[in-house]
Amino acid sequence: MKGPVTLRGERVPQTTTDQRLLEGREPTEWVHTDPWRVMRIQAEFVEGFGALAELGPSVAVFGSARTGPGHPAYELAEKIGAELVRAGFGVITGGGPGTMEGANKGAAEADGTSVGLGIELPWESGLNPYVNLGVNFRYFFVRKTMFVKYSEGFIVLPGGVGTLDEMFEALTLIQTGKVTNFPIVLLGTKFWAPLLDWLRDTVVAEKMISPQDLDLLRLTDDVAQAVEWIVEAHQDRSGAEFSSGR
Repeated sequence: MKGPVTLRGERVPQTTTDQRLLEGREPTEWVHTDPWRVMRIQAEFVEGFGALAELGPSVAVFGSARTGPGHPAYELAEKIGAELVRAGFGVITGGGPGTMEGANKGAAEADGTSVGLGIELPWESGLNPYVNLGVNFRYFFVRKTMFVKYSEGFIVLPGGVGTLDEMFEALTLIQTGKVTNFPIVLLGTKFWAPLLDWLRDTVVAEKMISPQDLDLLRLTDDVAQAVEWIVEAHQDRSGAEFSSGR
C-alpha cells in the first residue's frame, strides 16, 4: 500500500514514505512532481480565500498592462476606480502596471479597498504601489477563481490577450449558468465595437452563439453609466439572496 494506492510486485517501493521524509540526504526533485503541486495549488486556494473572505462587495477591473500614466485608458481606469469606491465597492485588478495600476490608484486615492491579484510572470515584478491588499499566485486558474468568486461584476477596458481571456471566460460562465447576475461592462466603444460587430456578424450569423448571448455584454464610454449598471446588478443580486433566505 502507498496511502490510498495499492502496489504489488515490482511496483512496491524499497523504502517507506516515513523513511524518505526523514532522510536528510534525499534528492530534492520530489518537490516538483505533480502530487506535490496539488498541495501547492491547495495552499494557493487557502491563501486566496483567507485573504479575501471578508473583502465585501468588489468589482474587477481589467485592461492592458502596457498603457501607462498619460494614456487615455490609464486615466479612464483611475476614474472608474474612484467612482466604484464612491459607490461602495472595492476594486480588484491583476495588480500589475498599466490600466490595472490606474484602477488601483483611483481606488486607493479615494480611500477605498484596492486589491491586486498578482500572477507569476517573467516580465512583471511584484504588485503596483497602489495595491493595499495583495495576493500573488503561481497558477492562473486559482487566480481566475478569486476574480469570479469575489467580484460583483467585471469592467473591462481596452487590453490584450489576458484581458480578452478574462472577458470571454466570464462570458462563458454566465452563458453556462455557472454565475448569475454578473454584469460585464466593456468601457471604450471605439476599441470594443469592432469585436462586438464581428461576434454579431460572424459568430451569431454562423449560429455558433445565440443573439441573446451578446446581451450579456454592455458597452459604454460613460464611467457613471458603467458604475450604475454594476450597482443595479448588485442590488438585484442582494434582493434575490434576501428573498431566498440566504
